[in-house]
Amino acid sequence: MNALHLDTVRLSEDGTELVILDQTLLPGAVKYLSLSKAEDIWEAIYSLRVRGAPAIGVAAACGVCLLAAQLETGDMDAFCAGFRAQKDYLNSARPTAVNLSWALNRMERVLEENRHTLSVAALKDRLYQEARAIREEDIAISRSIGELGFGLLRHGDGILTHCNAGTLATTKYGTALAPVYLALEHGWTDLRVFCDETRPLLQGARLSAFEMQSAGVDTTLICDNMASYLMGRGEVDIIFVGCDRVAANGDFANKIGTSGVAVLARHYGIPFYVCAPSSTIDPAIAGGDQIVIEERSPEEVTELWYRSRMAPAGVKVRNPAFDVTDHSLVTGIITERGIAYPPFDRAFVRMGLVPGEGGQA
Repeated sequence: MNALHLDTVRLSEDGTELVILDQTLLPGAVKYLSLSKAEDIWEAIYSLRVRGAPAIGVAAACGVCLLAAQLETGDMDAFCAGFRAQKDYLNSARPTAVNLSWALNRMERVLEENRHTLSVAALKDRLYQEARAIREEDIAISRSIGELGFGLLRHGDGILTHCNAGTLATTKYGTALAPVYLALEHGWTDLRVFCDETRPLLQGARLSAFEMQSAGVDTTLICDNMASYLMGRGEVDIIFVGCDRVAANGDFANKIGTSGVAVLARHYGIPFYVCAPSSTIDPAIAGGDQIVIEERSPEEVTELWYRSRMAPAGVKVRNPAFDVTDHSLVTGIITERGIAYPPFDRAFVRMGLVPGEGGQA
């Protein structure tokens, strides 16, 4: 089974259910969940049953679309109020990945642009079309990022990645692993991928290693604290990571441990690239110090993957889900519109990714 052929997130054919691949069960079991209740969709996002910034955005768009379709009113004001209540509820599931709010805000713009010209029934259909469009755009964006990243590779390269930013984190292809999938499409079979395990939730071990191995890639799983050893031996030629939010200056938040990889890459002189759909770039945030970092349950560290608790009872635990990497450690940021190089604030404006002095993006 090739993970590239799995449907991560989609609407059911009749638009009444959100169908997601339950990633908490991988790699042991491939199981799809069909969700139609607001609390179940919220829980799926919060509990990482659907995860990865782009996939979260698609799930949010599809989720709010089907929840809006359930509103039994023909009154436009009541419908809009109900839509916003569901939007705000889903938006509260996770704070760091900007795609969640980006997708929900995009759906709300469709509401505002059409509420005075369409009936409630027609507006529900328009929201459905927009959710479908967001999903299809995600596939095209990931493929574009993959092609640009592929252009940076050489035959035989050793690629290090952290967490999971592959096809499971998007609708298809992924971001950080998209260059590997595109290399396979171009007939390259000699790349080597090193997957950090990514404590404490093990996205690298459970998801990235599963993806790459199932695709036939030479895959090696390493503990997070082994990256320096491999870099020092010259086994890593390039690093691709994903991201959950990028500030206007190029600082970015990604799964905890990413900033350490970036520091090591700078020390060893290894190119460090961030794969970022334009939807993850947040022009409202000037720098990474303004990014809200999600703190998760202590039990994820002390007992989640163990038969019995592996830490003293009562010990204090910190469990930030993300860290922020300073833009000075980043070689380039690969977006679907091209590769941004430092200074990133100017590059983003030049590429139309953030508003310039004239206010136009």
